[in-house]
Amino acid sequence: MSELHYLYGKPLSQADLRTHNSDFIVQEILPFVPTGEGEHHLLHIRKNGLNTADVAKILSGFAHVHPKEVTYAGQKDKHAITEQWFGVRIPGKETPEWASLDNEQLTVLSSSCHTKKLRVGALAGNRFTLTLRNITNMDDVLFRLERIKETGVPNYFGEQRFGHDGKNLIFGRQMFTGRKVKDRNKRGMYLSAVRSNLFNQVVSTRLMEHGLTPLRGDCVMLAGSKSYFVANEWDVSLQQRLTQKDIQLSAPLWGRGTALSQHDAADFEQQVLLPLKADCDGLEHAGLTQERRMLLLEPQHITHEIDGDVLVLKFALPAGCFATSVLRELFDYEDVIEKQRQTHFADQQSQVQLTGQS
Repeated sequence: MSELHYLYGKPLSQADLRTHNSDFIVQEILPFVPTGEGEHHLLHIRKNGLNTADVAKILSGFAHVHPKEVTYAGQKDKHAITEQWFGVRIPGKETPEWASLDNEQLTVLSSSCHTKKLRVGALAGNRFTLTLRNITNMDDVLFRLERIKETGVPNYFGEQRFGHDGKNLIFGRQMFTGRKVKDRNKRGMYLSAVRSNLFNQVVSTRLMEHGLTPLRGDCVMLAGSKSYFVANEWDVSLQQRLTQKDIQLSAPLWGRGTALSQHDAADFEQQVLLPLKADCDGLEHAGLTQERRMLLLEPQHITHEIDGDVLVLKFALPAGCFATSVLRELFDYEDVIEKQRQTHFADQQSQVQLTGQS
Protein backbone atom coordinates (compact mmCIF):
# COMPACT_ATOMS: atom_id res chain seq x y z
CA MET A 1 0.00 0.00 0.00
CA SER A 2 2.86 2.40 0.73
CA GLU A 3 3.80 2.72 -2.96
CA LEU A 4 0.30 3.75 -4.04
CA HIS A 5 -0.34 7.41 -4.83
CA TYR A 6 -1.63 9.68 -2.05
CA LEU A 7 -4.45 12.01 -3.06
CA TYR A 8 -3.27 14.73 -0.65
CA GLY A 9 0.44 13.90 -0.59
CA LYS A 10 2.10 11.65 1.95
CA PRO A 11 0.88 12.41 5.50
CA LEU A 12 3.22 14.37 7.79
CA SER A 13 1.99 12.75 11.00
CA GLN A 14 2.91 9.38 12.43
CA ALA A 15 0.52 7.36 14.57
CA ASP A 16 0.03 3.94 16.15
CA LEU A 17 -2.94 1.81 15.10
CA ARG A 18 -4.26 -1.24 16.99
CA THR A 19 -2.20 -0.95 20.14
CA HIS A 20 -5.13 -2.92 21.61
CA ASN A 21 -7.93 -4.91 19.93
CA SER A 22 -10.35 -2.29 21.25
CA ASP A 23 -8.62 0.35 19.12
CA PHE A 24 -10.24 -1.19 16.03
CA ILE A 25 -14.01 -1.63 16.39
CA VAL A 26 -16.18 -2.65 13.43
CA GLN A 27 -19.96 -3.04 13.29
CA GLU A 28 -21.64 -4.64 10.29
CA ILE A 29 -24.76 -3.01 8.86
CA LEU A 30 -27.37 -5.41 7.48
CA PRO A 31 -29.52 -4.10 4.60
CA PHE A 32 -32.58 -5.99 5.86
CA VAL A 33 -34.42 -6.98 9.05
CA PRO A 34 -34.71 -10.70 9.88
CA THR A 35 -38.23 -11.99 9.20
CA GLY A 36 -38.53 -13.81 12.53
CA GLU A 37 -39.40 -17.14 10.91
CA GLY A 38 -37.64 -19.77 8.81
CA GLU A 39 -34.91 -22.39 9.21
CA HIS A 40 -32.00 -19.92 9.01
CA HIS A 41 -30.91 -18.53 12.38
CA LEU A 42 -29.27 -15.11 12.10
CA LEU A 43 -26.90 -14.39 14.97
CA HIS A 44 -25.50 -10.95 15.75
CA ILE A 45 -22.20 -11.70 17.47
CA ARG A 46 -19.53 -9.55 19.07
CA LYS A 47 -16.11 -11.17 18.89
CA ASN A 48 -12.73 -10.22 20.32
CA GLY A 49 -9.51 -12.01 19.39
CA LEU A 50 -11.25 -14.51 17.09
CA ASN A 51 -11.33 -14.57 13.32
CA THR A 52 -14.45 -15.31 11.30
CA ALA A 53 -13.51 -18.95 10.67
CA ASP A 54 -13.01 -19.48 14.42
CA VAL A 55 -16.56 -18.33 15.17
CA ALA A 56 -18.04 -20.35 12.29
CA LYS A 57 -16.38 -23.49 13.68
CA ILE A 58 -17.72 -22.78 17.18
CA LEU A 59 -21.26 -22.30 15.85
CA SER A 60 -21.08 -25.46 13.74
CA GLY A 61 -20.05 -27.57 16.73
CA PHE A 62 -22.53 -25.98 19.10
CA ALA A 63 -25.51 -26.39 16.75
CA HIS A 64 -24.37 -29.87 15.62
CA VAL A 65 -24.59 -28.97 11.94
CA HIS A 66 -22.20 -29.41 9.02
CA PRO A 67 -19.74 -26.48 8.65
CA LYS A 68 -21.27 -25.59 5.27
CA GLU A 69 -24.53 -24.75 7.09
CA VAL A 70 -22.79 -21.82 8.82
CA THR A 71 -22.48 -18.67 6.72
CA TYR A 72 -21.48 -15.04 7.17
CA ALA A 73 -21.76 -11.83 5.20
CA GLY A 74 -18.15 -10.68 5.53
CA GLN A 75 -14.74 -11.62 6.91
CA LYS A 76 -13.50 -9.66 9.90
CA ASP A 77 -10.04 -9.40 11.43
CA LYS A 78 -8.97 -11.40 14.47
CA HIS A 79 -7.19 -8.51 16.19
CA ALA A 80 -10.21 -6.26 16.58
CA ILE A 81 -13.57 -6.06 18.31
CA THR A 82 -16.20 -6.70 15.66
CA GLU A 83 -19.98 -7.03 15.65
CA GLN A 84 -20.74 -9.48 12.89
CA TRP A 85 -23.69 -11.42 11.48
CA PHE A 86 -23.66 -15.21 11.07
CA GLY A 87 -26.28 -17.53 9.63
CA VAL A 88 -26.87 -21.11 10.82
CA ARG A 89 -29.28 -23.36 8.94
CA ILE A 90 -31.03 -25.73 11.36
CA PRO A 91 -33.91 -27.51 9.60
CA GLY A 92 -36.34 -29.40 11.82
CA LYS A 93 -34.41 -28.99 15.06
CA GLU A 94 -35.01 -27.14 18.29
CA THR A 95 -33.46 -23.69 18.62
CA PRO A 96 -30.14 -23.91 20.50
CA GLU A 97 -29.64 -21.84 23.65
CA TRP A 98 -27.37 -19.37 21.85
CA ALA A 99 -26.74 -17.24 24.97
CA SER A 100 -24.85 -20.13 26.59
CA LEU A 101 -22.06 -19.50 24.06
CA ASP A 102 -21.15 -16.19 25.73
CA ASN A 103 -17.60 -15.85 27.04
CA GLU A 104 -14.81 -13.25 27.11
CA GLN A 105 -14.18 -13.57 23.38
CA LEU A 106 -17.69 -14.11 22.04
CA THR A 107 -21.07 -12.56 22.89
CA VAL A 108 -24.37 -13.30 21.15
CA LEU A 109 -26.01 -9.87 20.93
CA SER A 110 -29.22 -11.10 19.32
CA SER A 111 -30.68 -14.04 17.41
CA SER A 112 -33.62 -14.28 15.05
CA CYS A 113 -34.93 -16.67 12.42
CA HIS A 114 -34.96 -15.77 8.75
CA THR A 115 -36.35 -17.29 5.57
CA LYS A 116 -33.20 -16.89 3.46
CA LYS A 117 -29.57 -17.92 3.72
CA LEU A 118 -27.08 -15.22 4.75
CA ARG A 119 -24.65 -14.89 1.86
CA VAL A 120 -21.22 -13.33 1.47
CA GLY A 121 -21.54 -9.65 0.56
CA ALA A 122 -25.03 -9.26 2.01
CA LEU A 123 -24.09 -6.06 3.84
CA ALA A 124 -25.00 -2.42 3.43
CA GLY A 125 -21.68 -1.42 4.97
CA ASN A 126 -19.65 -1.19 8.17
CA ARG A 127 -19.31 1.34 10.97
CA PHE A 128 -15.82 1.94 12.36
CA THR A 129 -14.55 3.33 15.65
CA LEU A 130 -10.77 3.60 15.40
CA THR A 131 -8.33 4.86 18.00
CA LEU A 132 -4.98 6.25 16.83
CA ARG A 133 -2.30 6.86 19.46
CA ASN A 134 0.99 8.80 19.70
CA ILE A 135 0.00 11.18 16.90
CA THR A 136 2.92 13.48 16.08
CA ASN A 137 1.19 16.21 14.01
CA MET A 138 -2.46 16.66 14.91
CA ASP A 139 -2.81 19.85 12.82
CA ASP A 140 -1.88 17.99 9.64
CA VAL A 141 -4.35 15.22 10.50
CA LEU A 142 -7.22 17.66 11.07
CA PHE A 143 -6.43 19.52 7.83
CA ARG A 144 -6.54 16.26 5.90
CA LEU A 145 -9.71 15.20 7.65
CA GLU A 146 -11.51 18.24 6.28
CA ARG A 147 -10.22 17.52 2.77
CA ILE A 148 -11.46 13.94 3.04
CA LYS A 149 -14.92 15.12 4.10
CA GLU A 150 -15.08 17.24 0.94
CA THR A 151 -13.53 14.91 -1.63
CA GLY A 152 -12.97 11.42 -0.21
CA VAL A 153 -9.95 9.12 -0.60
CA PRO A 154 -8.74 6.71 -3.28
CA ASN A 155 -10.93 3.62 -3.09
CA TYR A 156 -7.98 1.25 -2.79
CA PHE A 157 -8.34 -2.33 -1.67
CA GLY A 158 -6.54 -2.50 1.70
CA GLU A 159 -3.64 -4.71 2.66
CA GLN A 160 -6.06 -7.19 4.27
CA ARG A 161 -7.16 -8.21 0.78
CA PHE A 162 -3.64 -9.39 -0.04
CA GLY A 163 -2.95 -11.42 3.11
CA HIS A 164 0.10 -11.42 5.36
CA ASP A 165 3.17 -10.38 3.37
CA GLY A 166 1.06 -10.32 0.18
CA LYS A 167 0.73 -14.11 0.07
CA ASN A 168 -2.78 -14.09 -1.43
CA LEU A 169 -1.44 -12.19 -4.43
CA ILE A 170 1.54 -14.56 -4.72
CA PHE A 171 -0.66 -17.66 -4.53
CA GLY A 172 -3.08 -16.18 -7.06
CA ARG A 173 -0.30 -15.70 -9.58
CA GLN A 174 0.98 -19.22 -8.88
CA MET A 175 -2.49 -20.52 -9.79
CA PHE A 176 -2.05 -19.02 -13.24
CA THR A 177 1.15 -21.04 -13.71
CA GLY A 178 -0.26 -24.38 -12.62
CA ARG A 179 -0.67 -24.32 -8.82
CA LYS A 180 -3.75 -26.39 -7.88
CA VAL A 181 -6.07 -24.95 -5.24
CA LYS A 182 -8.99 -27.24 -4.40
CA ASP A 183 -10.51 -25.10 -1.65
CA ARG A 184 -13.11 -22.94 -3.38
CA ASN A 185 -12.94 -20.15 -0.78
CA LYS A 186 -9.15 -19.90 -0.99
CA ARG A 187 -9.26 -19.95 -4.77
CA GLY A 188 -11.72 -17.06 -4.76
CA MET A 189 -9.61 -15.18 -2.23
CA TYR A 190 -6.46 -15.53 -4.35
CA LEU A 191 -8.22 -14.45 -7.56
CA SER A 192 -9.70 -11.48 -5.73
CA ALA A 193 -6.22 -10.43 -4.57
CA VAL A 194 -4.89 -10.40 -8.14
CA ARG A 195 -7.92 -8.46 -9.39
CA SER A 196 -7.71 -5.99 -6.52
CA ASN A 197 -4.04 -5.29 -7.23
CA LEU A 198 -4.85 -4.44 -10.86
CA PHE A 199 -7.55 -2.03 -9.69
CA ASN A 200 -5.16 -0.38 -7.22
CA GLN A 201 -2.49 0.08 -9.88
CA VAL A 202 -4.92 1.74 -12.30
CA VAL A 203 -6.30 4.07 -9.60
CA SER A 204 -2.85 5.02 -8.33
CA THR A 205 -1.47 5.80 -11.80
CA ARG A 206 -4.64 7.64 -12.81
CA LEU A 207 -4.45 9.94 -9.77
CA MET A 208 -0.71 10.47 -10.23
CA GLU A 209 -0.96 11.38 -13.92
CA HIS A 210 -4.41 12.96 -14.25
CA GLY A 211 -5.62 13.73 -10.73
CA LEU A 212 -9.40 13.92 -10.69
CA THR A 213 -9.64 15.26 -14.24
CA PRO A 214 -12.12 13.20 -16.32
CA LEU A 215 -11.01 11.52 -19.55
CA ARG A 216 -12.95 11.07 -22.77
CA GLY A 217 -14.62 7.69 -22.70
CA ASP A 218 -14.64 7.37 -18.91
CA CYS A 219 -16.97 4.72 -17.57
CA VAL A 220 -18.87 6.66 -14.89
CA MET A 221 -21.03 5.13 -12.18
CA LEU A 222 -24.23 6.50 -10.73
CA ALA A 223 -23.76 7.42 -7.06
CA GLY A 224 -24.99 4.73 -4.71
CA SER A 225 -25.38 2.05 -7.38
CA LYS A 226 -23.42 -0.22 -9.70
CA SER A 227 -25.08 1.22 -12.80
CA TYR A 228 -22.73 2.90 -15.26
CA PHE A 229 -22.50 4.54 -18.66
CA VAL A 230 -19.73 5.84 -20.91
CA ALA A 231 -19.04 9.57 -21.04
CA ASN A 232 -18.02 9.87 -24.69
CA GLU A 233 -17.67 13.64 -24.29
CA TRP A 234 -17.53 15.70 -21.10
CA ASP A 235 -20.02 18.47 -21.73
CA VAL A 236 -21.11 21.09 -19.18
CA SER A 237 -23.99 18.93 -17.96
CA LEU A 238 -21.80 15.91 -17.23
CA GLN A 239 -19.13 18.05 -15.59
CA GLN A 240 -21.79 19.50 -13.31
CA ARG A 241 -23.11 16.06 -12.40
CA LEU A 242 -19.57 14.98 -11.52
CA THR A 243 -19.04 18.07 -9.36
CA GLN A 244 -22.35 17.44 -7.60
CA LYS A 245 -21.36 13.78 -7.08
CA ASP A 246 -24.38 12.46 -8.92
CA ILE A 247 -21.91 10.41 -10.96
CA GLN A 248 -18.41 9.22 -10.11
CA LEU A 249 -15.31 8.14 -11.98
CA SER A 250 -14.46 4.43 -11.93
CA ALA A 251 -11.65 1.96 -12.56
CA PRO A 252 -11.77 -1.63 -13.86
CA LEU A 253 -12.27 -4.85 -11.96
CA TRP A 254 -10.69 -6.97 -14.66
CA GLY A 255 -12.24 -9.98 -16.34
CA ARG A 256 -13.52 -11.38 -19.62
CA GLY A 257 -15.15 -9.25 -22.26
CA THR A 258 -14.59 -5.86 -23.82
CA ALA A 259 -13.27 -3.14 -21.52
CA LEU A 260 -16.17 -0.99 -20.34
CA SER A 261 -14.33 2.31 -20.75
CA GLN A 262 -13.65 3.73 -24.23
CA HIS A 263 -11.47 6.22 -26.12
CA ASP A 264 -8.80 7.99 -24.01
CA ALA A 265 -9.85 6.32 -20.77
CA ALA A 266 -9.61 2.84 -22.29
CA ASP A 267 -6.21 3.61 -23.83
CA PHE A 268 -4.94 4.83 -20.47
CA GLU A 269 -6.15 1.76 -18.57
CA GLN A 270 -4.70 -0.63 -21.15
CA GLN A 271 -1.35 1.15 -20.95
CA VAL A 272 -1.22 0.78 -17.16
CA LEU A 273 -2.21 -2.90 -17.29
CA LEU A 274 0.12 -3.88 -20.15
CA PRO A 275 3.00 -4.91 -17.81
CA LEU A 276 0.45 -6.98 -15.84
CA LYS A 277 -0.96 -8.79 -18.86
CA ALA A 278 -0.33 -12.22 -17.32
CA ASP A 279 -2.56 -11.29 -14.40
CA CYS A 280 -5.28 -10.00 -16.75
CA ASP A 281 -5.12 -13.16 -18.86
CA GLY A 282 -5.26 -15.34 -15.75
CA LEU A 283 -8.41 -13.63 -14.48
CA GLU A 284 -10.08 -13.94 -17.87
CA HIS A 285 -9.19 -17.63 -18.07
CA ALA A 286 -10.61 -18.12 -14.55
CA GLY A 287 -13.98 -16.85 -15.79
CA LEU A 288 -14.26 -13.45 -14.14
CA THR A 289 -16.08 -10.78 -16.17
CA GLN A 290 -15.50 -7.05 -16.58
CA GLU A 291 -16.89 -4.90 -13.76
CA ARG A 292 -16.25 -1.41 -12.40
CA ARG A 293 -15.57 0.09 -8.97
CA MET A 294 -15.71 3.73 -7.84
CA LEU A 295 -12.38 5.55 -8.12
CA LEU A 296 -12.98 7.48 -4.89
CA LEU A 297 -14.37 6.45 -1.52
CA GLU A 298 -16.36 8.92 0.59
CA PRO A 299 -16.60 8.04 4.29
CA GLN A 300 -19.97 8.90 5.81
CA HIS A 301 -20.89 10.38 9.19
CA ILE A 302 -17.29 11.26 10.10
CA THR A 303 -16.75 12.44 13.67
CA HIS A 304 -13.64 12.67 15.81
CA GLU A 305 -12.55 13.24 19.40
CA ILE A 306 -9.10 14.37 20.53
CA ASP A 307 -7.41 13.67 23.86
CA GLY A 308 -3.81 14.87 23.79
CA ASP A 309 -2.01 12.81 21.14
CA VAL A 310 -4.89 10.33 20.84
CA LEU A 311 -7.65 10.61 18.22
CA VAL A 312 -10.84 8.53 18.12
CA LEU A 313 -12.25 8.50 14.61
CA LYS A 314 -15.75 7.28 13.68
CA PHE A 315 -17.17 6.81 10.18
CA ALA A 316 -19.17 4.43 8.00
CA LEU A 317 -18.16 2.83 4.70
CA PRO A 318 -20.07 0.87 2.05
CA ALA A 319 -19.53 -2.89 1.96
CA GLY A 320 -16.29 -3.90 0.26
CA CYS A 321 -14.43 -0.70 1.18
CA PHE A 322 -11.46 -0.50 3.55
CA ALA A 323 -10.92 1.68 6.60
CA THR A 324 -7.16 1.47 6.07
CA SER A 325 -7.61 3.32 2.76
CA VAL A 326 -9.01 6.23 4.78
CA LEU A 327 -6.31 6.03 7.45
CA ARG A 328 -3.39 6.04 4.99
CA GLU A 329 -4.42 9.52 3.77
CA LEU A 330 -4.40 10.81 7.37
CA PHE A 331 -1.38 9.20 8.98
CA ASP A 332 1.87 7.46 8.26
CA TYR A 333 0.65 4.84 10.72
CA GLU A 334 2.16 1.68 12.15
CA ASP A 335 -0.09 -1.28 12.88
CA VAL A 336 1.25 -2.28 16.30
CA ILE A 337 -0.24 -5.78 16.34
CA GLU A 338 0.98 -6.51 12.80
CA LYS A 339 4.45 -5.25 13.75
CA GLN A 340 4.47 -7.63 16.71
CA ARG A 341 3.47 -10.50 14.41
CA GLN A 342 6.29 -9.71 11.99
CA THR A 343 8.81 -9.48 14.83
CA HIS A 344 7.64 -12.79 16.28
CA PHE A 345 7.86 -14.46 12.87
CA ALA A 346 11.38 -13.08 12.31
CA ASP A 347 12.45 -14.39 15.74
CA GLN A 348 11.07 -17.82 14.88
CA GLN A 349 12.94 -17.87 11.57
CA SER A 350 16.17 -16.87 13.31
CA GLN A 351 15.71 -19.63 15.86
CA VAL A 352 15.15 -22.19 13.08
CA GLN A 353 18.33 -21.07 11.34
CA LEU A 354 20.36 -21.24 14.57
CA THR A 355 19.00 -24.70 15.29
CA GLY A 356 19.96 -25.84 11.81
CA GLN A 357 23.50 -24.54 12.20
CA SER A 358 24.11 -26.18 15.58
